Amino acid sequence: MASSSDIVLRFEFSNNPNSDMRTLQVLQIIDGSQTPLELYKLHHPNTGLTTGVTSIQRKNAETQLWENAGQIEWSSNTTGAVYFGVERVSMRELRKPKKPSSKSRRFKAGSSEYKWKLAENGADMICVSDNLGNRGKMIAQWSHSTFILRVSERAEGFLDRVVVTCFLHLWFRRFNIW
Repeated sequence: MASSSDIVLRFEFSNNPNSDMRTLQVLQIIDGSQTPLELYKLHHPNTGLTTGVTSIQRKNAETQLWENAGQIEWSSNTTGAVYFGVERVSMRELRKPKKPSSKSRRFKAGSSEYKWKLAENGADMICVSDNLGNRGKMIAQWSHSTFILRVSERAEGFLDRVVVTCFLHLWFRRFNIW
């Protein structure tokens, strides 16, 4: 999948032992630049609580201002709702198995469906298209050893969903839930 037009993102979790994993920065790594660019900030102020709201902000590349991209309202460690702007999506809808034995988790972006699956090493994740004509085409790849999310250029229009669903899967895997 690695293409020079990919969007390369590094998840940076806080080193503070008192901070919540739901507080992190996502930096964009640009070829040829020494300095990564801030792209997303997720902030969860209620460290240690199963409920609360994680705010999602995205930096506007033109104005360099942080803009609200959405939020995650947690009912528990494993349930809640995600808001992409004003659109409310159940967490369950962003991690939907096709059948109980399924090894992949589906989500929709517009009228298209995508699925995350675990890589053969059991730590990395791959996101592919599940639409006729594009079925199986990789749109994103998570490397657990480097905390790098590599997203194909064609997913730029729904980058928020790719980043948030990747994050949710990392959160769930922390509890050994796939």
